[in-house]
Amino acid sequence: MIAIVDYGVGNLFSLKSSLGALGMEAVVTADGAVIRRADKVILPGVGAFGDAAQRLERAGLGRIVKEQAGAGKPLLGICLGMQLLFEQSEEYGCHRGLGLIPGRVVSMQPVVPEGYKVPHIGWNALHFPQNRPADPLFRYIKEGECVYFVHSYYATDCQEYVIATAEYGPELTAAVRRGNVMGTQFHPEKSGAVGLKILQAFCEREVEA
Repeated sequence: MIAIVDYGVGNLFSLKSSLGALGMEAVVTADGAVIRRADKVILPGVGAFGDAAQRLERAGLGRIVKEQAGAGKPLLGICLGMQLLFEQSEEYGCHRGLGLIPGRVVSMQPVVPEGYKVPHIGWNALHFPQNRPADPLFRYIKEGECVYFVHSYYATDCQEYVIATAEYGPELTAAVRRGNVMGTQFHPEKSGAVGLKILQAFCEREVEA
């Protein structure tokens, strides 16, 4: 069973529907006991980092997510959920994240070329690091296939953990992994067949490799 963490921020039911289309049992929950029983955990999210971090903490779910990640359970953060995995965000001030992946989240406004719209909304090709094999999360897709992004901030100072980038002027972090903790800046549940293949890979045991 896959637990989709419900802390009041995210496209929870479209994600559950995508997992259902793959034949996976998924539960949208704010119950710590259910999250602990789950085989894998997904942390979704849309909106502002500071508000999301506060909601996660007030619900007592930040501690549980970190506990489960520390125990080796596969964890996938999606969009804002990925950003929450990092140490801090500079969105509207400085806010602490879960600290599961070293790095910080900053505005893309200073780094994208003039004329590029922020937020970045649309389909972009994934690029994989050239110095190592493609991550197991991407075992069913090819480099250059496109996924759907909606974001104004991106993760930086995390090069060691980057498993995919996407070009929006410069190459920006598109996906990360630190052991059993993974994150996608894009929305797999909104990325058609390519996104479903990524979710399928996450649902399989071999994603832990």
